[in-house]
Amino acid sequence: MPQFSTALLLKTDTVTIRDVVCDGECRHRSGEECAHKTSLVYPYRGVFMRHVGRSDTVAEANQMLFFNAGQSYQISHPVDGGDACIDLSVDDALLAELAPRDQVQPGDLFGFRRQRRRIDPRAQALVALLRHGLRQGAAETLEAETLALTLVRRSLGERTSHGASASIGRQKLVDRAKLVLSSDLARRWTLAEIGAEVGVSPVYLTQVFQQVEATPLYRYQLRLRLARALDLLGKYDDLTALGLELGFSSHSHFTASFRQAYGRSPAEFQRAARIRPR
Repeated sequence: MPQFSTALLLKTDTVTIRDVVCDGECRHRSGEECAHKTSLVYPYRGVFMRHVGRSDTVAEANQMLFFNAGQSYQISHPVDGGDACIDLSVDDALLAELAPRDQVQPGDLFGFRRQRRRIDPRAQALVALLRHGLRQGAAETLEAETLALTLVRRSLGERTSHGASASIGRQKLVDRAKLVLSSDLARRWTLAEIGAEVGVSPVYLTQVFQQVEATPLYRYQLRLRLARALDLLGKYDDLTALGLELGFSSHSHFTASFRQAYGRSPAEFQRAARIRPR
């Protein structure tokens, strides 16, 4: 069985936030599990797959997953390294107020229609601000609650998130490409290499990926790298070394890409999140 560690970061009448880490040693599907409460799960490190019936979802830092109360699922780890996620639960009445009606499934029990939504870089930054701030005891309760509700609102917004809609075949192709990218974030992949890994031509790959995720493949990879940078900011004094480790060509390339995505340089984000590198 996968080995989990769970840290309760915040619990109020409005929101509960947990940091969940799995070592990923169990590569095949887990036994069936059941969500006891509806929650929004934000992977920030590594990758896993969530299986609900015949529906499979790749969970990585560009995605937010819905876990509906009473819904059974299985987890597998097709890529080495395990994963880590922020599990965010909001009072159902507030969640119903925040969620657009077309995203909510009909019935008396509140739940979401889809398995996931792609989040934008600003939502990734909110996840990092919450995690770093609560982990270090720097974020006050009111601040954390406000950030959490802002994150939920942004994750559900039609202009700030994306709900993929595609045939099963195209979705599976895109999922395979995501797993290739996640297997080595620092590698400077070419379209031909990724296409060879998933068994299609570079032209077809780029077309299908754009159609499913509404963003180009190269930008998707860049956001995965930058999300990993958000995770690692607490461990690096030398930000040049961090950028080079993640495959950026130079400190200036890393800083410019980070600023464009998150509105701050890596050093400015460290200060804003009150991160003290260890």
